[in-house]
Amino acid sequence: MTAPFPLAPGSTIGIFGSGQLGRMLALAAARLGLNTHIYAPTGPDSPAAQVATEFTTGDYTDEAAITRFAKSCDALTYEFENIPAQTAALAQSLKPLSPSASCLDVAQDRLSEKRFISEKAGVAVAPFEDIKSPDDIKRFMQSINGACVVKTRRFGYDGKGQIIIKSQEDIDAAWAQLGDKALIAEAFIPFEREVSVICARGKAGQSACYPLIENVHRHHILHTSTSPAPRDNPDAQKLALKIMNALDYVGVMATEFFELPNGSLMVNEIAPRVHNSGHWTQDAGCTDQFEQHIRAVADWPLGDATPKHSVVMTNLIGDDVNNWADFAAEPGTAIHLYGKQEARQGRKMGHINRPQK
Repeated sequence: MTAPFPLAPGSTIGIFGSGQLGRMLALAAARLGLNTHIYAPTGPDSPAAQVATEFTTGDYTDEAAITRFAKSCDALTYEFENIPAQTAALAQSLKPLSPSASCLDVAQDRLSEKRFISEKAGVAVAPFEDIKSPDDIKRFMQSINGACVVKTRRFGYDGKGQIIIKSQEDIDAAWAQLGDKALIAEAFIPFEREVSVICARGKAGQSACYPLIENVHRHHILHTSTSPAPRDNPDAQKLALKIMNALDYVGVMATEFFELPNGSLMVNEIAPRVHNSGHWTQDAGCTDQFEQHIRAVADWPLGDATPKHSVVMTNLIGDDVNNWADFAAEPGTAIHLYGKQEARQGRKMGHINRPQK
């Protein structure tokens, strides 16, 4: 399905999902004179619905509603990777979807993702194995002669749906907790640090990559992202683009890496969307990741990805958001709140960007 690209101002981009990423995509689109239409099962008080041009409440399995939604838009995208594959395929049959349904299919299943990255893109990942029984875990641990992480193949995030297994005695308990789901085991990697890169790729294959990002997690949830990272690793952007080119990807993608003590990189996972570790771009003096994604989806020229200064992004988790007045009093601190109605433990409520000292 084709559209009159590049999209002219006044055109409408449809976005599946109404969380904070959809909200910031809608705000970026508005700056460019583009309209946004959100489709999600949530109500009009959800983060993206509060700022979008139009909002439709509907289930991701409602083919009639999805058809009406897609036909009302000029191009389509999504803010998270857990929309059903059949929804993406239907949407793509009606209007251009970026990233494509095939990209989504790869990224929303950890086993498919690991196989694609290692076999099709030729980029290193941790040793992994499809898991169907406790004996599979035992054999995998013997093959790598070490600990592993057992993960659900779908839907896990922020540490959910994964268990570190350090010895054979841990296997039965892990299986009791996760064994009713499709699973993958990955070798536990003793990394030096976690880093990521945010890259954009356009419809003609043009690309723009931001500098390396150094990430720190607390309780499996991203706490801070610093970019440019205090120490660069020039291979990161090259490896990320290698994966994006293999996918024929259009839009912004995050590639998360483990950096090993010898400086080599191993892909942890990819995210086919704008990403939490790229929020610092909003206050770095360059085109931010949200506008960059909208530009790619609309087939506009990609923006400048070179920051004017270094930024540290800090997530506001749960009750952290209650300190908004203190953050507002800090010179140089930019506050981005998501409009969520309730602060809960572990819930991302907003973020702040500060100059790197």
